[in-house]
Parts: sequence; structure tokens; C-alpha cells
Amino acid sequence: MRFFLSPPHMSGNELKYIHEVFKSNYIAPLGEFVDRFEQSVKDYTQSKNALALNSATAALHLALRVSGVKEGDLVLASSFTFIASVAPIYYLKAKPIFIDCDETFNLDINLLKIAIKECEKPPKALILTHLYGNSAKMDAILEICKENHIILIEDAAEALGSFYKEKALGTFGDFGVYSFNGNKIITTSGGGILVGKDEKQIQKARFYSTQAREDCLHYEHLDYGYNYRLSNVLGAIGVAQMEVLEQRVLKKRQIYEWYKEFLSKYFVFLDELEHSRSNRWLSTALIDFKQEELFKEQKSIQSSQKELTLHPKISKLIHDLKIQKIEARPLWKAMHTQGVFTSQRAYVNGNSELFFQKGLCLPSGTAMNKDDVEAICKEILKSIEA
Repeated sequence: MRFFLSPPHMSGNELKYIHEVFKSNYIAPLGEFVDRFEQSVKDYTQSKNALALNSATAALHLALRVSGVKEGDLVLASSFTFIASVAPIYYLKAKPIFIDCDETFNLDINLLKIAIKECEKPPKALILTHLYGNSAKMDAILEICKENHIILIEDAAEALGSFYKEKALGTFGDFGVYSFNGNKIITTSGGGILVGKDEKQIQKARFYSTQAREDCLHYEHLDYGYNYRLSNVLGAIGVAQMEVLEQRVLKKRQIYEWYKEFLSKYFVFLDELEHSRSNRWLSTALIDFKQEELFKEQKSIQSSQKELTLHPKISKLIHDLKIQKIEARPLWKAMHTQGVFTSQRAYVNGNSELFFQKGLCLPSGTAMNKDDVEAICKEILKSIEA
């Protein structure tokens, strides 16, 4: 058997709803199922407004644009994340300032405070990533953003189904973004949703997402937009997937506990932030890791391409598991170490580089049972103990 990190897991109703779409012939980027998909996300997250799009990257791009971010503006962002979280800053020719992570994988609030204090001008927005479904320290971050008039955009692409103090991640800030890419906890094959508190701003984002067409019989354009809307076909898949979201979260959390049961002799599994529930999108583990290794430095640097060497046991594990057709990967390589962001300011503490070197993403597909996880763990132990 082959194990992927996080393969799609259909619920059974997807084809039924797709047949309804074909019967209606509304296969364009509008239709009943796009509306139903947006409503289902609003109901689950208790968001006031939602806009279905063809990717979470598009959602982040629109959030920045309707926030008024433009060329030369400063945008703070989590450094320990996937590039899609921050690439839209470049789309608008704004300047990212990267912030390293704390012990939860998420943005270090002490570095955030220092970065704001030392900025050459007030930053316009913060893109805050909730990594691997884990909650950032929302109380402090909300207070900092409010005090400094910074627009908060939550990148909850990996965190649909995660909560902090019983409130859905993605709904604390001015905007929130969810991903429905094929590897996420639920999927539309590709897609994203932008949620927000201000109805007018979400309507503006909707306008931009459909080529900024004016309300005329003919095609009139006073501004430029994008082709970012989700199709009705993919909306149908999304409606079916939302019906099983809670089941998927519970299964992901169970898988995480199984890994802890089988691998705790050699690996460290990070706890959730107090008062939060992670969706455990991907089970992650750290090898030969001690808490006292964290926060070894605190400095401001210019980002540049940096070669980071994986821990030898992680390299060997990934290689050995691949032979057994088991997919495993390192954690994200931080943005301040990526060549594309050379010369951009970053505030670092060494944590994200340490996590990259010692961390491992494990297969987390929700169709797996405990026997599957145990079989994977036996291969992991065989590699480590060889």
C-alpha cells in the first residue's frame, strides 16, 4: 500500500451534487452550489461574509488589495510558512517583513513588537499564518494590531476546523483565508475562501474577482481585476466536503495521537496552545529536540538564500520511507531563507531553522486506520534503530 501525506478523501455526496450541477448546466463560476458552499463555510465558522475563489492565494491577494496595500507599503508576515502565504505581497509590489516563530510554530509576538518599533514607516498589514492547523497567540496579536492600526489577515489555509477559545481561526482578524487545495483537510480539488467582517470590503473583493466588470449590459471597466472565482462544479464538491469536516478533524486528531503512542520514544510532539483545538492537518514530529534549544538568538537580518542541512536521521528517514512508498517531508523552509526574498528585512530567533532541520511531516490521510499508522511507525522505527 502507498501512503501520501494528506490525500483527498471524498464523502460520497460529491458525485451526486456534481450530477445536479450538470443537470442545471451551470458549470460556470456562479450557480447554486457556489452560494451553498459560501453559506456552509459561514455557518461553520460563524463568519459574516464569505467569497469562494479558485485558490487561497487569490484570497490573500484580494485581502491585501481591498485593504489598500500598494507599491512600497510594508506588510508583516510569518516567516515559517509556505510561499503562497506571502507571494501576494510581491504581486502588489509591497515589501514583506518576516517574523520568525515561537514554540507553537507560529509568529513570535516579541519579535513582532520589535519589528513594528523599528519599521521605517508604519506597516499596513500583517499576514498571520496558523501553521499545520495550530493556533497562534491570538489575544496578544489582536492587541498589537489594534494598538498599531495594522490590518490583520489570518492565513488559515491549513486551519479550517481549528478554534481558539471556541472561535474559528480565520475569524479573529479583518480577513481570514481558507484553502481547499487537494492536500487540505477537505478539498474542492483546488480552491479557497475569503472571509471578512466588513461586507463592503468583501463585495469589493467579489468585484475584483470577476474582472472588475461594471454593472452595465456591455463590458465596461474602470478598474482592473482578476479571474479568481470558483466554478459551480467545484462548489458542489465543496458542499459535500463541508458536510464531513468535523469528522475529518476528529480523525486527524486521532491519527496524531496514534503517532504519539507509537513514536514518543524518539520524537517530540508539540502540544496545542492552551484554550485551542488544532485540526492537526498534518501530524508533525521533531527528532532529538529539546525545548531549551529554542530562542537561541534575537536579531534583525536581511533575508537571503540559505542552505540548511536536515538532521541526518530525518534525511535517512525520508529516504527509507520513500522506498516503502510512504511519503514524508521536512517542515516548511522559512521565507527569510529563500532566495526570492533576498534583501527583505526579517526578525529571527533561530526557531524556524531548527524546526526545519529536526522536523518531519507524517502521512495524515483520514482514510487511514490505526493498523496503517502502526505499520508506518514500524518502518520509521526500523530506520531509526538500524
